[in-house]
Amino acid sequence: MIGLKTLTSKELLVWMQQAKTKAYQGQVANRIPQLAVASREWFAVHIWDKTGQSVSLGDTACIFSLMSVIKPFLLLYLLEHLGATTVFHLVGVEPSDAGFNSLEQLIADSGRPRNPMINSGAITLASMLPGRNASDRCQRLCQWLNQLAGCKLELDRDLLASVRLGTSHANQAIAQYLATCGYLKNPEIALDTYEHICCLSGRVEDLALLGKLLACESGWVRPEHQYSVNALMLTCGLYEASSHFAQRIGLPMKSGISGTLLAIVPGQGAIACYSPALDRVGNPIAALAFVEALSQGLAG
Repeated sequence: MIGLKTLTSKELLVWMQQAKTKAYQGQVANRIPQLAVASREWFAVHIWDKTGQSVSLGDTACIFSLMSVIKPFLLLYLLEHLGATTVFHLVGVEPSDAGFNSLEQLIADSGRPRNPMINSGAITLASMLPGRNASDRCQRLCQWLNQLAGCKLELDRDLLASVRLGTSHANQAIAQYLATCGYLKNPEIALDTYEHICCLSGRVEDLALLGKLLACESGWVRPEHQYSVNALMLTCGLYEASSHFAQRIGLPMKSGISGTLLAIVPGQGAIACYSPALDRVGNPIAALAFVEALSQGLAG
């Protein structure tokens, strides 16, 4: 496979322009009022490779929330602090064939979350974070990530208020069912923590820096934990479309409804994109088109 550092800015610019044309096939998320004001025309990309080199293109000044892209890093934090046995006792590792906020699948699975990349799994993991309350738990996770990755994530309090305004009855029902089945002790704090961490925000460069925690072996995190998170991103990171894109692109990826997309090139680096227009599953349509073009370029 060709290395990330061999890609030229000209190639990347062509792929970006081609990918942006796909955005008009998607829709910006409208369940959360503050996300709904984003433009389908926005597109930003930042690529970081293991040599420390990077390239940025597009609307790189945009600040956006990570939303579900925080899930791999929530998992990574808990694997590092609690260990795999404790974490996977409560959350499974199987792909989902239903929507990311499906209560029906959770019921069919007797209340055990199918994997950490869907809402039921992430809400369960959020309940395991240390701290007095949701704000404290979010702050500890944010500080850990900023320290290790060198990024500058911050909690977007205006967005958090907007999330609360657009109350997700699906997530509330999931949290209550998890509690009924014994997976949560305090569903209110678990859901509040989940909403806090999804509102951690930054620029596309910050997202790429986060990706380096999963891309290459280092003294930051254990290799076996990197492997576990990357494996789950590959098989579960794009919800019910994960297997489709695993076959087409073959990279561990995670999306968020704000338009975020993080792709890991194991052993080489990370590709971070921001493009608010989503497909019907909830994945950023232009960002996926860009990463697919780039992956074909890497394959040479």
